[in-house]
Amino acid sequence: MKIRTETPQDIKAIEEITIAAFDGKWYSDQTEYLVVNRLREAGAMSVSLVAEIDGKVVGHIAFSVVTINGEDKGWYGIGPVSVLPELQKQGIGSKLIQAGLSLIREKGAKGCVLEGDPEYYQRFGFKNHPGSFYEGTPDPKYFMALPFYDHVPNGKVEFHKAFYGAI
Repeated sequence: MKIRTETPQDIKAIEEITIAAFDGKWYSDQTEYLVVNRLREAGAMSVSLVAEIDGKVVGHIAFSVVTINGEDKGWYGIGPVSVLPELQKQGIGSKLIQAGLSLIREKGAKGCVLEGDPEYYQRFGFKNHPGSFYEGTPDPKYFMALPFYDHVPNGKVEFHKAFYGAI
C-alpha cells in the first residue's frame, strides 16, 4: 500500500470511496463526499491523502484548519476519513491518519481535533478535553483533541464552513 497526496485524477475515486464508506452508517447524513468536494473547491483542504493498492485508490483522508473561538490557533481537523467497505478494518484508515498527522505536524500544527468513535481514535492519542467543545456533536464524548504540545485551547471549535453546507 502506498499513501500519497491526492491528484486531480483521484477526485472521482475519492468521491466514490467516500459515498461507499459512509453508506448505511447510523451516524452519517450521507453528505461526507460533499464536504470533501466543498473543502477542495474552497481551497481549504490543508492535507488530502489517498491510500493506493496496486494502482487503485482505496482510501482517503482530509485535514483542514479549524478555528477556536473564531480564531486560527494553528489547529487542524480530520474529516472525513474513508476506506472502501470491503477493505475496512485492515489498517488503511490508521495509516492515512498517521501519515496525515505527521504532515500537519511538519506544517507547524499545534494539534488536531475530530468528531468520531473514542474507541477507535484514542489509539492515536485523541481524547476528550472538556474545555474544548464542538456544538455540532450529539454527545461531547465524540469530540476529541490531540495536542502536539501540552496545551489544548479552551473554547468553541468550528470546522471550515464546507462542513456545514454550501460555501
